Amino acid sequence: MGRVLRRSVGAGEEGRVLDVYEVAFLAGGAQRVVDSAVIALSDRGLLVVRVSRVRRVGEEQQARHPVERAVIASCPRGGSIAALALHTAVQRSGEVEEIGRRLAAWGLLRDSGRRMTRLGRRRLRAAEQDGSLPAYVLGGAAVLPDGPVRRGVVGAQPIPSGLGRSLIRMGKALDRDSDSAWDSDAGAGGGFGCGGGGGSD
Repeated sequence: MGRVLRRSVGAGEEGRVLDVYEVAFLAGGAQRVVDSAVIALSDRGLLVVRVSRVRRVGEEQQARHPVERAVIASCPRGGSIAALALHTAVQRSGEVEEIGRRLAAWGLLRDSGRRMTRLGRRRLRAAEQDGSLPAYVLGGAAVLPDGPVRRGVVGAQPIPSGLGRSLIRMGKALDRDSDSAWDSDAGAGGGFGCGGGGGSD
């Protein structure tokens, strides 16, 4: 998978050819681009993904695309990097930003907000119908079989900021509730309290 990076995704629209990472950007933005690169490099034995860590086992010159080179360059030699840190760094890299700028210049994305145009949607549908790209480019890591690569890529997805704040508030509320329950149990001499009860001495 991923041996040929240049693929045609439709004969119309000036006959422009999109590569696998340009299609990935249309399908899921910068995050999908990095996910696809990590999966492709792992498939080719240039990266090892172990749940929350990524380790390079290949060199930049073995990469076939600037985004792949950016991924390998972000991994320290002889060590590993947290998958989330790697994804965050590469999503903001010049190589990934350039893909977005290029797609906007071609009229496939609206520059502000990076939303797809009607033309972009047509090109993405053409890529889906073509069927020659790896499934993860269009469907993300969720289409991979369960294993360390899938868990590593899925685990590197940041929690949306609004959702994160909601979860933190819920956690604090639950903590307060359990503190109250603990206090009332301990006061009644029941539950798991350490002090309580009228044992015989």
